[in-house]
Amino acid sequence: MASSEGLLPQSVLRAAGDKLYERRKTAALEVEQIVKSLDAQGNPPRIRALVNKLVADFAFSPQANSRKGGLLCLAATAVGLADHNVEYLPLLVPPILSSFTDQDSRVRYYACEALYNVAKVARDGFITFFNDVFDALFRLCADSEPNVQNAAQFLDNLVKDIVTASSAFSIEDFVPRLRDCLTVTNPLQRQFLVSWVTVLASVPDIDMIAYLPLLLGGLMDMLSDPNREIRVAAQKALQEFLIDVQTTKTADFGALAKILVDRAKSKDEGTRLTAIRWLKDFVGLAREQLLPHCAAILGAVLPCISHPNNDIAQVARQANQELLSLPESSEALDTGGILGTISAALSSEEEPTRLAALHWIQTLLARCRPQVEKQLDEVMPALFDALGAPSDRVVLEALAVQASLAASPPHFRFLGAQLLNRFRGAGGGRLLQRRGVLVVRRLAALLGAVPTLHLLSELLEGEEDLPFASAMVQALNLILLTVPEVRDMREQLAEATRSREGAELFEALYRSWSHSVGASLCLCFMAQAYTHACDLIAAFSHLPLGVEVLVQVDRLVQLLETPIFTRLRLQLLQPTRFPALVRAMYGLLALLPQSDAFRTLHARLNSIPTLALLQLEDPNGPLATSKASREAKPLLDFPALLQLFCERQEMHAADEEKRRGASNEPDGDEALPLQLRANSQGLEARLSAGSPGPGAIIPPARPSSR
Repeated sequence: MASSEGLLPQSVLRAAGDKLYERRKTAALEVEQIVKSLDAQGNPPRIRALVNKLVADFAFSPQANSRKGGLLCLAATAVGLADHNVEYLPLLVPPILSSFTDQDSRVRYYACEALYNVAKVARDGFITFFNDVFDALFRLCADSEPNVQNAAQFLDNLVKDIVTASSAFSIEDFVPRLRDCLTVTNPLQRQFLVSWVTVLASVPDIDMIAYLPLLLGGLMDMLSDPNREIRVAAQKALQEFLIDVQTTKTADFGALAKILVDRAKSKDEGTRLTAIRWLKDFVGLAREQLLPHCAAILGAVLPCISHPNNDIAQVARQANQELLSLPESSEALDTGGILGTISAALSSEEEPTRLAALHWIQTLLARCRPQVEKQLDEVMPALFDALGAPSDRVVLEALAVQASLAASPPHFRFLGAQLLNRFRGAGGGRLLQRRGVLVVRRLAALLGAVPTLHLLSELLEGEEDLPFASAMVQALNLILLTVPEVRDMREQLAEATRSREGAELFEALYRSWSHSVGASLCLCFMAQAYTHACDLIAAFSHLPLGVEVLVQVDRLVQLLETPIFTRLRLQLLQPTRFPALVRAMYGLLALLPQSDAFRTLHARLNSIPTLALLQLEDPNGPLATSKASREAKPLLDFPALLQLFCERQEMHAADEEKRRGASNEPDGDEALPLQLRANSQGLEARLSAGSPGPGAIIPPARPSSR
């Protein structure tokens, strides 16, 4: 190794550490000439010794002026070496880079200037140190001193020029480093990084689309930066990438979609809007490639459909339409994952999201019903929960989906059972009052009134929860009486004593209607089975007459005064033709205490012609029977039905007594199994208008006081 003694004149050594810039500059120029001379002589050992002396005595000196002079001399050395500088760069560049972290801002400034001169001379040879230089610039671009920032900017521009023109630059090695840096939040550093991404993306020989999955997340995060300039720069870079993706169609759409799905859930509206736009375009571009990711994308899109930002909501709707237009049949479609996503969307409080999720179920049923039916457990709970939604549209669409599922017999019965379960308990009771009519009306319209009520009646027939069975039957009875969708069913029941179809329907309903006294009597009055109604009333000579029975009878009297029973009231004017009807009315009167209902019914019966009443006494038995009743005997086994009714009522009485004893409940209105109590005036007003409200069960009235 050559000795460092005598390499530099004493004048140069003194001037290199002088406090005056001009003297340091003069020393650097002399060093340049000395290096040129040594290089011309072909004396590399002396050159290395000179560089080592500059590094040891000046670049790493504790004196700031010496460090400044050392940096100038190192740069001068590179200039003096000209085209022969490459082999000396490992000696020149590291000490200059070390000075980038110097505590003295002027030293950092001179370090930028020195490295600029070295890079300008070295060009391609400088690429070897690119990663270290990039890291140094990344720190220095956010320097506290504006002069240092400006110097770093000049150096950065030169490095970009060298990189974009060099075939030796390794984008594979650089992108992971760039990705790690993109997590910073400093605005100056973010601006620096975006500029590098933009420059590299503009180089024709560099395929940045291939590395986009590594960069997209960091760029998307910049869209929420408080600094507008950063947001604009990031948005511009992303837009250029999107154009390239749309042009080349060679991106890794699956990897990018995962990133976009995550950013589409961002609280920042700009980030969310951009992510949804990209997803929309990707679905249109990739299609088959994105089928495995459909569930995840849908999970990002559906909540955005209800976003208060109209731009986000509109783009989300467009993205949803793109997803719906994906290939109809493909093994790559994750049906289970999509149903899980739909289930989560159905739990949303927002109507547009719920409606879109329900539409997806209908679409899947139309495209791949077998796969959907195998995985119904994913969505059925949420689908039934939707019945409690505040929006009528959501409830109607949920019922439409359930009706579609019920097209197959096993699911039809499952639908009925689950529907009844939703009406259980205190919450279910409120749902029954609020949505009961709407639910049953819609199902009756979609599946048919007879099959719907027949199924519910069949399920309630063996119900072990007797209070629930009674409450449900009362609700279904009101629906049967009032809603337009079951008009044909009511007409069929009116022929129960004269037609086999009507008789079969009557018996099918009766088996569960017998859980409720009021519902049973209503059914008899609708079917004009007046003799059997008399038998039911007479049975209370030995059956317990509890407060709940009186409530139901009170309510029945109110119903008799509504347009529903106009025909029955007109038949009262023909007592000789319908003697059993008259006796049934008087039987009800006998059951009632002296109350408003008693006086209402008594006034109604006073309108019957007195002379006709005197002719009703029949010497052949206590009850006169009409022609219609005699014709009904071959069609219905009324004695068996009466026995069933009595057994049911005895079961209810025993159950009520047991519950009252267990909980010490008072013998009164508070002991009712379902909170179906309201003012009876509202009942008459609503029924006289034709039917109850669109989604509510009318609660039974309280028995009037004496």
